[in-house]
Amino acid sequence: MTEFVRTASLTGYDSAMRSLGVDPGPLLREAGLSAELLAHPEQPISTRALRHLLEQSADLTGCITLGLRMAEERAISDLGVASLVIAHQPTLGDVLNALQESIGRINSNLVLQMRRIGQEVVLRQEFSLNGPEPTRQSTDLGLGVLARLCFSIVGDGWSPLSVCFSHEAPPAPQMPIVGRLFRCDPQFDCEFNGLIIAARDLDRPNLRADQALARHAHGLMEIALPHQRTIAQDVEQMILLSLSSGRATVQRCAASMGLAVRTLQRMLDVEGTSFSDLLHRTRMRFSMQYLINPRMRVTEVADLLGYASTGAFTRWHAQTFGMSPQQWRAQHIGKPGDAQRSTAPPSGNASGAR
Repeated sequence: MTEFVRTASLTGYDSAMRSLGVDPGPLLREAGLSAELLAHPEQPISTRALRHLLEQSADLTGCITLGLRMAEERAISDLGVASLVIAHQPTLGDVLNALQESIGRINSNLVLQMRRIGQEVVLRQEFSLNGPEPTRQSTDLGLGVLARLCFSIVGDGWSPLSVCFSHEAPPAPQMPIVGRLFRCDPQFDCEFNGLIIAARDLDRPNLRADQALARHAHGLMEIALPHQRTIAQDVEQMILLSLSSGRATVQRCAASMGLAVRTLQRMLDVEGTSFSDLLHRTRMRFSMQYLINPRMRVTEVADLLGYASTGAFTRWHAQTFGMSPQQWRAQHIGKPGDAQRSTAPPSGNASGAR
């Protein structure tokens, strides 16, 4: 199934490219898009075309922070009708909950998880994709938009505790935009992408809140942006969020959806996939993301992917990629673009999972 986002996702692209001395027209046309589309923010475009456009544009310009440049120009209103539901909740916590519930309507590939750990809350953001592919620009853009949303709710005097990126740091000349956009110390080569905020900030009041307007907007959103996630996308989101805890099982997933295991399996079969295929695909993507990080030990990667032992992970990795995790890392370390583009066909059910 072709997946779409609104053309508003390209807000800031034209001006960012022109500020870098590049005419974006040819790149848009090559991606099957056009400059005229930018005047119609509600027009749907392919999410895959958008991701490829941003990565290609960053490569061409040498601007690894292109997604962050675009995020600087974003406003809540660029989320369309969903912005009315999100922006008029009474507290920052309610705003983030509304965003979490609405995000699948804004971008069906984007997953947002809120997890409280002591006095901190981790806002983890990842993409659920059909296969491994570069997403640095889309990831940076999404995190930048999330930060700007928080600033617009609680005011400029606030800042997150930290912002975490799974990719490496940009070159020093391009670092200032990171501090300007997030206003906190960034962390790179992390195991996830997201913001870390103080738990007490969830209770910060939203001075622009209007719950009556939010309820009205929710009705409009149901009409304008019907929920279009497939069962496979819902399942993959659950796998992504529960993988490291060892709870990514078909039984737990079916229970969370209020379904019998056989019912869920039949529904996935209709969509041409299975739970084991989705689990395998998710592990492939995050195995590459984790192993390209030189600070992560193979034992840590095995644990984050839900394996009971490093040996079980090593056997799965050899079956999937044709080499051990250590061999793969030796070939790809320092070459994140190559790592993201590496692919391998599913080799069946994963072994040794918890």
